[in-house]
Amino acid sequence: MATMTLLLTLDDGANRQKLVDAVETAREAAVLDAGEEHVGAHAGVEHEDAVAVSHLFDAIVPGYRGWRWSVTVAVAGGDTPVTVSEVVLRPGPEALVAPSWVPWERRVRPGDLGVGDLFPPESGDDRLVPAYLDVDDPEVTDTAHELGLGRARVMSREGREESARRWRGGEFGPRADMARSAPGTCGTCGFYLQLGGPLKAAFGVCGNEYAPADGHVVHAEYGCGAHSEVEVKTTPSVPVAELVYDDSLLETEPATGEQPA
Repeated sequence: MATMTLLLTLDDGANRQKLVDAVETAREAAVLDAGEEHVGAHAGVEHEDAVAVSHLFDAIVPGYRGWRWSVTVAVAGGDTPVTVSEVVLRPGPEALVAPSWVPWERRVRPGDLGVGDLFPPESGDDRLVPAYLDVDDPEVTDTAHELGLGRARVMSREGREESARRWRGGEFGPRADMARSAPGTCGTCGFYLQLGGPLKAAFGVCGNEYAPADGHVVHAEYGCGAHSEVEVKTTPSVPVAELVYDDSLLETEPATGEQPA
């Protein structure tokens, strides 16, 4: 068994060297497939397995800068000749390639929707649950039943938590630059309109037209300079007396001419 293993190892080494040396065979295959004017210099070798390697040649093709012709050659072993398995055009490390394809429903970002655009939720969206499962917000449920209204679906606990994380870390959250320099928080502001339901403890809507967050959902710990209780301390004005001359600062000159008797 040891002798057989040694023979196989030596045979594999000879096969690999034969494949690596088959540059001209691979070039002829690339030229036959693409034309001589489109095949450039040899760019390297990639080892596929013990009986196959791929020779790379620069592709001189308009619109395919950085691409390469990949010619895979193989050998069965022993004295069998090298054969060509395939010739393909592949992008190299500096090739211009299209970005990875992303489904259209994942390309839409917040703020992308325009007038007339439709963006239905995905089937099984974790942010929504059937309305009869909404037991976290009894106030909303009772009000809807009293008014004879009902929604087919409402936000799930996961959906509300996701919104809370997004709002807290957004432009009107407690970590915003405006909030850090504010004299007070929105939770103590008279213009703060508290939300209802399970989010009311932490979020509300700003109702101050002079505030940067007017009409936006704000965190209770957000704040700005338009807080309802802000006070600007002014220095009282110092009364100014009538114009007074200080004699000690006046320069005197002796009178000229004759002095009276």
